[in-house]
This record gives sequence, structure tokens and C-alpha cells, in this order.
Amino acid sequence: MQRSIATVSLSGTLPEKLEAISAAGFDGVEIFENDLLYYDGSPREIRQRCADLGLDITLFQPFRDFEGCRRDRLSRNLDRAERKFDLMQELGTDLVLVCSNVAADALGEKQILVDDLGLLAERAGARNLRIGYEALAWGRHVNQWQQVWDIVREADHPALGMILDSFHTYSIKGDPSGIAQVPGDKIFFVQMADAPILAMDVLEWSRHFRCFPGQGEFDLPAFLAPILKAGYRGPLSLEIFNDGFRAAPPRANAADGLRSL
Repeated sequence: MQRSIATVSLSGTLPEKLEAISAAGFDGVEIFENDLLYYDGSPREIRQRCADLGLDITLFQPFRDFEGCRRDRLSRNLDRAERKFDLMQELGTDLVLVCSNVAADALGEKQILVDDLGLLAERAGARNLRIGYEALAWGRHVNQWQQVWDIVREADHPALGMILDSFHTYSIKGDPSGIAQVPGDKIFFVQMADAPILAMDVLEWSRHFRCFPGQGEFDLPAFLAPILKAGYRGPLSLEIFNDGFRAAPPRANAADGLRSL
């Protein structure tokens, strides 16, 4: 299995992060859009830099607040998606993370969510790209992996699959055991993060207190076991939001991250 890490997990410029990730021995990297926005060069240059460093770009993220948007915004959001697809093709990655809608006015009717994501997957598939749908623990209507699987299953499109994240599962006391019943080829990506158990707002908890596996209190073996039983053999990626990590030297931090996997 490929070992990957998100650029948001480390400090420094995008080139510094990539060099640290490669030096640590990772196989791949998740590119956060903000890292590209603050980089002076082009996505094609990042694609070449990753190739030179022996890194696959495993994922581009995020694409926010799409499914269940107000109907007058759907066309605009599809245009926004096409621009993301352009960027992905420049980067040379085929997978984008679509996180569940958090907007206060998001629509929650299941058929709307199924139809919207099916439409997005149709657009992506036409360009040989894939959509990974992830439940944010604070999602407006979708915040559990079971809901994601229900929607992905009903949409029934080869370019649409699930992204599973240990933090989003455990922070709301979710049970990952049922993932073993999901077809492995519908799990597109797996993100790993540990955390201390804290009684606080889940968004703030996620944004500031994630840590590498083994540094917190989540039962990560129990999260990963049903995923492997399902037949998933794709990347295992670290997605760590932590103020201390973002201030630490990137090379040492990346090395610690690889050891945690």
C-alpha cells in the first residue's frame, strides 16, 4: 500500500514540504489547494517536481459545499468543478476529495444528494477523473460514513467512491466495523489521524488537535481492520491539522509521520 501525507500536515513552502515528504520516504502526497495558491509556479511545475522526487500525487483537495446546494447555484458549482478538474489534470492526479456540504442552507433530501453527486461523477468520468466523497463530522446533513456509502451505492457510478477518515469517524463516536461489508473498489482513499479525546467543538478539535497515529487515543487498528477486510489496497494517507506540527521543521515532522504508519 502506498504511504501518503497531506501537504497541510507540514510547515514551509510547497517545495519545502514536497522535499521533506520525499526525504522521509513517503510514496505519495495529497495536495491542498491553498498550498498551490501560495506557490509562485504552475501546477505543471509541481507535477514535475513530484515526479522528480518520486512522489505520486494521490489526491487533490478540497472541493466544498457542492451536493445539496441551492438549485440556483448548481450550474455555477458545476462550472467550479470543471475548473478543479482542469487543475487536477495539470497536476496529473485523478482523484478529488468532495467533502459533505456544511452550508446552513444546504438541502438534505437524499435523492438530491444522490443526483448531484451522480452528475458530478458523470462530468469527472468523462475526463477520466474520480470523485471521492467524504463525510465531515460537522456536515450539515451528511456526517457519517454509512450515509456516504448509502449515497455512493445509490448513485452507482464508477467514478464515484468513498473517502474514509479516522477522525471524522471517531470524533462522533462512529463504528467502523460495518465498512467490512463495503466493496473494496468503492473505497477510493483512506485518511488516518489520531487525536486526544477532548470535550470540545468537533471542528475546532479537528483543526487544531489531530496527531500522528499512536500519539492520541483513537483505536486506529479497529478503524483500519474492516477497511482491509473490505479489500481496500489503495493509499494510507496522513491528514493532520495541528498548530504545533505546522510550526515544526518539516523534515523531522515528515519522518515522524512515516514512522507512525
